[in-house]
Amino acid sequence: MRKALRIITILVTIVVLATPALFAAGAPEEAVEATDPTGNPWTDGEDLSGTEVSIFGAFVDTDAERFQAALQPFVEQTGIQVEYEGSGDFEALISVRAEGGDPPDIAAFPQPGLMVDLYERGYILDVLDIMDRSYLEQQYDDSWIEMSMVDDSVLGVWYRTSLKSLVWYPRAHFEEAGYEIPETWDEMLALSDQMVADGNTPWSIAMESGGATGWVGTDWIEDIMLRIHPPEVYDAWVDGDLPFDSPEVREAFEILGEIWFNDDYVLGGTDSILTVPFGDGIHPLLDDPPTAWLHRQASFITAFFPEGMDPEIGDDIDFFFLPSIDPEHGDPALVAGDIMSMMVDRPEVRAVMRYLTQGESTRGWLEQGGFVGPHDDIDFDWYPTEVDRRFAELVAEADTVRFDASDDMPGAVGTGSFWTGMVDWTAGASLDQVLPAIDADWPED
Repeated sequence: MRKALRIITILVTIVVLATPALFAAGAPEEAVEATDPTGNPWTDGEDLSGTEVSIFGAFVDTDAERFQAALQPFVEQTGIQVEYEGSGDFEALISVRAEGGDPPDIAAFPQPGLMVDLYERGYILDVLDIMDRSYLEQQYDDSWIEMSMVDDSVLGVWYRTSLKSLVWYPRAHFEEAGYEIPETWDEMLALSDQMVADGNTPWSIAMESGGATGWVGTDWIEDIMLRIHPPEVYDAWVDGDLPFDSPEVREAFEILGEIWFNDDYVLGGTDSILTVPFGDGIHPLLDDPPTAWLHRQASFITAFFPEGMDPEIGDDIDFFFLPSIDPEHGDPALVAGDIMSMMVDRPEVRAVMRYLTQGESTRGWLEQGGFVGPHDDIDFDWYPTEVDRRFAELVAEADTVRFDASDDMPGAVGTGSFWTGMVDWTAGASLDQVLPAIDADWPED
């Protein structure tokens, strides 16, 4: 899934005509002060025009251009020049740059586990040194703040998210068959049984992803963990304080096995899970008639509709929130996303960080679609489609929000033995073999 190495440097230009006072001959006597809706200044009243801030992240191509558009209002209002550099090999290069003494001012991390690693090595600064916790609580739900913390430090501010806790289904055929959206996990299993009785195959499950094969399975385990345990248990698991080889985690695997290892439930049987490319998993739902009826996958799966086919979401195909298992834990949302961390402290860097905490900082990207923002002050009317709004509403209404555990864990486990463990277990290895093997790769303190 990793794209070939591409480095794109985008210079966010200053539009002189939009703010002539900033760029007329001779500097203005008073600094231009831009404020967010709560009155917290971006610039602390300083004139920072002409200064520069660098951001390095994994946004490339269209995403990089849309990020540039989102930064433009800030540039126009403050005169701070923001240079964005995007790379498909961000994860490797950010460590090299930090260790080589050439860090960007701000890093946009798609994997918080890497951010934590760099923080523990002294390369990430505490956001609470530049803004109050009370301000962050105005901008984000508590879950987002908790996901950015190590001990008492906040390591970054959240910028973009995608929702993973979704089940897709062929709506028109679904309704014609008389099926109803399940509201609980037991109802979802009962629906699966009804589909089998009707001669249909309930689930399309596809995990093949080259060297990243296994992440589809880790997503399922993470969603189940959030539905059978309180978030504190999930957090302990992510932090390595709760072993994989524990009753709590074993239970999640056993619940998943009730679906994955039932050949009547899975299109092609369990053996097909490892061989079907993950992007093809949505395709059987679009057959006429469907060859499978349910597919658990994130909001980004719409990018993998069959070539030449443009199904109408909400009609041809639709989605529902992955149902709860234990009502005590409500409806939790598993998400992925991007978090912005400060690596260099200067007044202009602080100003950019403050801007990134505001929903307005996402608007130039959000209004182009395919984007969900985690900020509390985002106006839902900014979303260009009903589908984007529905994704955003599900995230906003979730009882608990937690980040993808495999992206939060140390790489040796999260994108290493956890991935390979899912592959081994699906191929027939026992939990007694798989779970201790994952634990054995957890780095020692």
